[in-house]
Amino acid sequence: MTGADKPLLAVLRGERRDPTPMWMMRQAGRYLPEYRHLREEKGSFLNLVYDSDAAAEITLQPLQRFPSLDAAILFSDILIVPFAIGQNLTFVHGEGPRLTPPLTNAALGDLQPFPARLDPISETVRKVKARLDPEKTLIGFAGAPWTVATYMVAGQGSRDQGEARTMAYGDPGAFGAIIDRIADLTFDYLSSQIEAGADAVQLFDSWAGSLAPAEFDRWVVAPTRGLVSRLKEKHPDVPVIGFPKGAGGKLVAYARETGVDVIGLDETVDPDWAGKELPRGMPVQGNLDPLALRAGGEALEAAAATILDALRERPHIFNLGHGILQDTPLAHVERLIELVKGAG
Repeated sequence: MTGADKPLLAVLRGERRDPTPMWMMRQAGRYLPEYRHLREEKGSFLNLVYDSDAAAEITLQPLQRFPSLDAAILFSDILIVPFAIGQNLTFVHGEGPRLTPPLTNAALGDLQPFPARLDPISETVRKVKARLDPEKTLIGFAGAPWTVATYMVAGQGSRDQGEARTMAYGDPGAFGAIIDRIADLTFDYLSSQIEAGADAVQLFDSWAGSLAPAEFDRWVVAPTRGLVSRLKEKHPDVPVIGFPKGAGGKLVAYARETGVDVIGLDETVDPDWAGKELPRGMPVQGNLDPLALRAGGEALEAAAATILDALRERPHIFNLGHGILQDTPLAHVERLIELVKGAG
């Protein structure tokens, strides 16, 4: 099926479509009772990710419940790449992921790579593709090099990414080697997702906002540009979405210099500003505050209307500014879909 037959893929390639196509970050996850049931049955989060039948089922659950969504996004995690590089990956209940050994006190060269840890993810993509409505777009993803590096250095998420930022200033050679290793494996990882059936891919740079401007250029823009260039050379027809959360005014440089096809906006970005300042005709994705969706009512309706109005002159995919919150009422999701699709 061509991109013209998939509304969301057509927008990723630069067309304007009405009604606006939509999907939601973390749409496959804990706010859905069917996900929670499967998680209880299978056990740990990592067990779900590595069970390709379960992961495919979770990827498809949001579209089964909300058939008007225009895309499925692969159910996986950005830390699969450091797991394949050779760090141990666990998820601590109530605290989040842990990578050991952290690279604050271990050398990158000491890690034993396990590239086969990527293979079950590609199998999930193949299984989703076999079951997905041909009018829906399948989105693969990976973490961007900077964000993945912050976890590898600290061994976990942090409030200010201080360990990674300190290493980047103090030993840029060592930090650059980490970035390069991540970028190389991410290229292989995303290529395998595309070859398995992903129509587009998204780079999540969740911690891009913590960097000073020169460091942003060095550790966000430059590695992303290199990775996107390699992907475009091998897969020229596959759109790449860049989501540098927290980039703010640096979004303009990111849009112009990285080569991504689409810019994902977080909830702090004024959509009117984005509509005026980002490159003319460039598709944008976003950017409803997940808390507005959770709140519902007038707040949800006003926020959705503001975004749709501000971005009505350019290719736009409606999405959240970050992941859907686990206690979001399903009725609010249904109402948002009505608002975006013009039924209310």
